[in-house]
Amino acid sequence: MSRRIVITEFMDEAAVQTLRAEFAVVYAPDLVDRPADLAEALRDADALIVRNRTQVNESLLTGASRLVAVGRLGVGLDNIDQAYCASRNIAVVPAIGANAAAVAEYVVGLAMVLLRGFLFSSAEVAAGTWPRARLASGREVAGKVLGLVGYGSVGQRVGQLARAVGVRVLAYDPMLPTAHPAWRDATRCDEVDDLFRAADVVSLHVPYSAQNAGLVDERRLGLMKPGAVLVNTARGGIVDEAALARALRSGALAGAAVDVFAHEPLPAGSALAGVPNLFLTPHVAGVTYESNERVSALIAQRIAEILRPA
Repeated sequence: MSRRIVITEFMDEAAVQTLRAEFAVVYAPDLVDRPADLAEALRDADALIVRNRTQVNESLLTGASRLVAVGRLGVGLDNIDQAYCASRNIAVVPAIGANAAAVAEYVVGLAMVLLRGFLFSSAEVAAGTWPRARLASGREVAGKVLGLVGYGSVGQRVGQLARAVGVRVLAYDPMLPTAHPAWRDATRCDEVDDLFRAADVVSLHVPYSAQNAGLVDERRLGLMKPGAVLVNTARGGIVDEAALARALRSGALAGAAVDVFAHEPLPAGSALAGVPNLFLTPHVAGVTYESNERVSALIAQRIAEILRPA
């Protein structure tokens, strides 16, 4: 009997075809939105491939008696019940490192434009307002301090790209051993509050967890330098969205770019609606044409290795 793979969200077509050459594949990018059909498809599935929207939990997997692997097209695992999967001996396979370059470009690129302050000037220029005097005080990124909250594979790639344009890198990551070679390229902060005080740009690269929920709250936003900016490509719920809105409206924070939200899609009329100096994107920091190819190819390879006969 051919091993069977169910893919519930979008995946690079070349990687899908690679899997189809060897396995029976059900590929439906909208399957995540059809729970009854998804549950039925999983009844005789050996592997499941998802992105961040599919909630891989006991309720979903109860009828998936043959399942041996879950591939994650990305790195965040907060939508996957890892403890339950472990209890069933189901391997959970994230695409570690495959989208790090895309996230790094997003973070450094947005840090640059937020510090310059011209990101939202198009409408004024088109209307003939010509806000040149106000925008002439924008700041260069070279010589600034980037604070990375989380210094794993993605945070390290962000730091590497930032250093190439003259940025000094601080990082907070109590899980990364002090002897790790990555610390040669960044100053280690033992306390996260010290990082918030020192950085011109704070970028978040930690998973969502009970410990990290509300990590960036009103108090920590208040520690940031006048003129500092915040970038969140990690997970929603790590930043208190209402507190962020207040900091931006008051001018205490110069700007922010947010790619992830406590509720996705971000509902209309949220605390972040109409907030000045705020750039919002729909959870795409790690998703580019190239990164989708890399992530998909990596997960296809790893899942195939698990499913092939020993």
